[in-house]
Amino acid sequence: MTSPLDNLFTPGLVAAQQPQWPGGPEGAPIKAAVAELKSFPPLVFAGECDDLKARIALAAEGKAFWLQGGDCAETFAAATADSIRNRIKTILQMAAVLQYYSSLPVVKVGRMAGQFAKPRSNDMETRGDVTLPAYRGDAVNAIEFNEAARTPDPNRLVRVYNTSASTLNLVRAFTQGGFADLRQVHEWNKGFIRDSSVGERYEKMANEIGRALSFMQSAGVDPESFKSVDFFSSHEALILEYEKALTRIDSRTGNPYDVSGHFIWIGERTRQLDGAHVDFASKVRNPIGIKLGPKSTVDDALALIDKLDPNREPGRITFITRMGAGKIREALPALVDGVTKSGAKVLWVCDPMHGNTYEAPTGYKTRKFDDVMDEVKGFFEVHKALGTHPGGIHIELTGDDVTECVGGGEQISHEDLASRYETACDPRLNHSQSLELAFLVAEMLRDR
Repeated sequence: MTSPLDNLFTPGLVAAQQPQWPGGPEGAPIKAAVAELKSFPPLVFAGECDDLKARIALAAEGKAFWLQGGDCAETFAAATADSIRNRIKTILQMAAVLQYYSSLPVVKVGRMAGQFAKPRSNDMETRGDVTLPAYRGDAVNAIEFNEAARTPDPNRLVRVYNTSASTLNLVRAFTQGGFADLRQVHEWNKGFIRDSSVGERYEKMANEIGRALSFMQSAGVDPESFKSVDFFSSHEALILEYEKALTRIDSRTGNPYDVSGHFIWIGERTRQLDGAHVDFASKVRNPIGIKLGPKSTVDDALALIDKLDPNREPGRITFITRMGAGKIREALPALVDGVTKSGAKVLWVCDPMHGNTYEAPTGYKTRKFDDVMDEVKGFFEVHKALGTHPGGIHIELTGDDVTECVGGGEQISHEDLASRYETACDPRLNHSQSLELAFLVAEMLRDR
């Protein structure tokens, strides 16, 4: 029996950054995992993807702000209730700061419930005289450096689905069950950083919000919108066997959607115009993100828009720029100006993390908080000069008090990195640094 999906994707295209599965891409192990994934219910619904697309369209018009945050690479071990709650709490706090100071609705998106795979610069890793496959995220293999752990295992894709399902279940419970009620804005800070300068500033803002809400309640206004928030999931659509297996035809419209997440993006390493990733994204109706680095050209951007959004659908395309603090003011203006002059409506989002990574003298991969902030400042400066909207930020963060990025109000040093360096891949802002970033971005939004 044929399916409407059978002939959807173009065969024979090169798919970059794919795991070397045992038995090859047509082998029995991956085919069995894909068959199991195809039998599972959707993780998200097409209508939710359309709702997010409508909000992206508003943000592209300057009527909302995009906040996307979460782990560089999720791990199965870290998918605990405490870890998920702390990430949500951090994003809710950041959103409250941004919304309070900018008076713009904030679109809340987690790098959660699917961000289990990572592209790598090299297929192999060598330590001493031992060479093994590189760690490509828990979706593919394990981080321990031995042959058994590093051998790609397609059964991990099934575990990605199950872990994502349990994560989304908890996210929905937190965001719809009262935890995210804006009147709990004080409670979100419990157990966090009240004794720091940024914590004190947050408490002051929370008091002001509390007084405003009390006034509204005394006047008989008690909007339902205070009681819950919409929270969307996102991840890089990297492993195509997983994404294709979770593509479904929407019963309402007959259109295909990738129901592994609301928002999927194509990375800097996989956005080849004639490649399998762009072809895949062009066929599904989710809102699509595209990472653009400092070497991206206007022609690159316009060609991707033509391929992925030929009908110029509002909210369809988000460009996530990852330039580096030293390059954004030089590289971004031509891109924004060229796309704007073409008439295309896209959301511009700043990823100030990936272009600012370096190796500390102590051997840890890290980022300077000042570099992260400087890239965001450059992003805002470019948009202000061009009269366009700086639409959002895309941050690698955790709700835990890790020591992975240096600087910030806590003045984490290179020597401090060893104390709580817990990431499975790239360094993340901790809770305090994330909240500090939110206050600084809020000031830029207010002054834009």
